[in-house]
Amino acid sequence: MSEAIKDLLYRMADDELVLGHRNSEWTGLGPILEEDIAFSSIAQDQIGHAVANYQLLHEEFGESLPDAIAFSRGERQFHSSQFTELPIGDYAFSLIRHFLFDHAEMLRYEMLTVSSFAPLAALARKIKGELKYHVLHADLWVSKLGQGTEESRARMQTALTEAWPYALGMFEPCDYEEVLVTNGVFSGEDKLQVLWQETIVPIIERAGLVIPTAIEPKYGGRHGYHTEHLQPLLDEMTEVYRLDPAAIW
Repeated sequence: MSEAIKDLLYRMADDELVLGHRNSEWTGLGPILEEDIAFSSIAQDQIGHAVANYQLLHEEFGESLPDAIAFSRGERQFHSSQFTELPIGDYAFSLIRHFLFDHAEMLRYEMLTVSSFAPLAALARKIKGELKYHVLHADLWVSKLGQGTEESRARMQTALTEAWPYALGMFEPCDYEEVLVTNGVFSGEDKLQVLWQETIVPIIERAGLVIPTAIEPKYGGRHGYHTEHLQPLLDEMTEVYRLDPAAIW
C-alpha cells in the first residue's frame, strides 16, 4: 500500500515540478504584460504544489527532503508524463497545454479530497482552490483565441493537434492502479480521463476547435521513459544545486 501511495505522489509532484519549470520560461517573454505575470504565477503555484507533495513523501514515508528529491534524481527516476517536459513552443502550445493539464489537475485533486489517505485529502482540499483560478484563466484564453481571427484559430488548432497525444499520456496507468482504487486512495486514471474529456470537450467545441481522432497516447513517462527534452531541462534546473548540494541558504 505504501509503495502505491508513494508512486501516486511522485507522479503528481513530478508533473507539477517539470511543468512549473517549463511555464517559468515565459517570465519576461509573455505576449502581453498581464500574461507574463499570469504564467509566472501559475508556474509558482505548480512548483509549490510539487513541494507540498514531496513534503508528504518525506513526512509520511521517510523519503528525502523536498530539495533533494527534486534536484538529485536522474531522468529515469522521474515519473512525470512526457506532456509536461515538451518545450514551451509558441504561446498557443503553452496555452493549450495549460488548459489540458490544469483541467486534469483540477479534477484529480477534486477526486482526492475524499481519499482514504487523510494527509493527501487535506492537501487536495487546499490545492483545489488554487487550481480553480488556473482553469478560469485557461478557459478564457482558449475561448478568446479559438473564436478570434482565422490566424489565431489556426494556431490554436495546430497546438491542440500537437498536444493531444501527449495529453492523453497523462492518464498512463500505473503499476498500482488496482491497489489505489480498491483501498479508496484514488479512483483511478481511467475514471479521471472520462471526467476530463466530459469537461473539456464542450469548451473546445465552443471555441471552434476540433479534437484529433484515432490518436495513440504517448505513454512512457510514468515508468521513467522520457523524450529527449527532459534531461536538458533537469540539467538547467539543477545547475546551481549541483555546485554545492550541502549548502545552507
